[in-house]
Amino acid sequence: MTVALATGAPSANMGSWASIDWTVVYKFVHRLQVRIAKAVAEERWHKVAALSRLLTRSYYAKLWAVRRVVTNKGKNTAGVDRVLWKTPKQKVNAVNALRQRGYQALPLRRIYIPKSNGKQRPLGIPTMKDRAMQALYALALTPIAESQADANSYGFREKRSVADAIAQCFNCLAKKVSPQWILEADIKACFDEIDHDWLIQHSRMDKRILRQWLKSGYIDQGVFRQTEKGTPQGGIISPVIANMALNRLETMLQKTVARRGACINVIRYADDFIITGATPEILMEEVKPQVETFLGRRGLRLNEDKTHLRHIEEGFDFLGFNVRKYGQKLLIKPSRDKVSSFMERIRDYIKSNLSVSADRFLRGLNSRLRGFANFYRHVVSKKTFSEIDRQVYQLLRNWMLRRHRNKTLAWCKRKYIKRWGTRWQFTVSTIKAGKVKPIRLFKVADLPIIRQVKILGTAHPYDPVYAEYFKQRRNRQWLRRKKDRRFLAVPAIERMV
Repeated sequence: MTVALATGAPSANMGSWASIDWTVVYKFVHRLQVRIAKAVAEERWHKVAALSRLLTRSYYAKLWAVRRVVTNKGKNTAGVDRVLWKTPKQKVNAVNALRQRGYQALPLRRIYIPKSNGKQRPLGIPTMKDRAMQALYALALTPIAESQADANSYGFREKRSVADAIAQCFNCLAKKVSPQWILEADIKACFDEIDHDWLIQHSRMDKRILRQWLKSGYIDQGVFRQTEKGTPQGGIISPVIANMALNRLETMLQKTVARRGACINVIRYADDFIITGATPEILMEEVKPQVETFLGRRGLRLNEDKTHLRHIEEGFDFLGFNVRKYGQKLLIKPSRDKVSSFMERIRDYIKSNLSVSADRFLRGLNSRLRGFANFYRHVVSKKTFSEIDRQVYQLLRNWMLRRHRNKTLAWCKRKYIKRWGTRWQFTVSTIKAGKVKPIRLFKVADLPIIRQVKILGTAHPYDPVYAEYFKQRRNRQWLRRKKDRRFLAVPAIERMV
């Protein structure tokens, strides 16, 4: 492992990749990030630049950047050079090759992924080296973005989630005196339309390297195309840059529009956001023009097809949830469209897995059901969960009959439906460590509903003041997961008979 020098910077005498102490690496990087955030809070911009330069040239930061690239979901997706870093030697060489001098970004590889509305979303895939450089500079840029972020911005930010944004919706809209009108807004092609000149002028990082990333172009079906605007979806640093472009929206509205009785609240997740107001006139005549002006300076504009004025009793969909007031009671539920699309994916999965082993099939199904349940467990979801369990049972009934075409339904039930205490559940067997062990279907309705404790608006992980606060949140989350495991485990009274 490397040895820390007197200046605090590590030497480059690294052994094998497997011998690296990642705890030491993380502590060194995080300590510099905390110093950057402190300098931003004090508005000491020369010190911010000096610390950012120190971090981006640190050997530990380069190690952490390469580690992020070779462990994320895109580690097996190559860029235009078709190079991947898989062996320990390649990873070590990649760390040594991360140098600012002589660096030249390569074009992106353009691919398309389908969207839920039938259209295609373009993704730009950088090379592994470009991804590592972006991850390296993101380490220095993230504490700057976090220190300047709006209190109620939740997308692409550490320690924040969709559940926090929905909890803030409840806080703003649940009371009797809460605002009744909501401007549901969406930015049109946010990542593809951000103005390059604005980004280069306002981003506090090496402008030469940022310009290379923005102007690198992309190769689509063998043809090179220039990029005159936007930041590529698929780049590691793109979410940080997009968040920095949209920061201060909430602060601006609070200064220019907010007044006693206006009830202005902004809740933003990436490029989707809602703004509450006491009357439709405030939202349409005062707030919306201010938002359009704010976005226009950055080369952005609202998507009129997805921007609507809603009354709280009519309800609205936000981040996959339906928020609506029934009389004086605010209920937040999973949106019907998301539930329908989820069940469609479950049907496709079950129909396409007739021939795989039963234990592998059930593990995949349980993983999908558990992910959906955990996402929606913080809101009014129990009725939805029960309906999903009912539909899944019907689908599994058909799966059994198709899998065993020459058998009766009674035979299928004897094979797959086992009694667990007082309940009958779909069960298969697997061999683990030489022993036959049963696996039962995950029942979505069994997961307890637990309200999300919203994160403090001013808290971010690079402020030492909130170190103990985040430690307590981590402990609560760990205890909740432990409780879930105990709750969903098979108690003695429900052992299979």
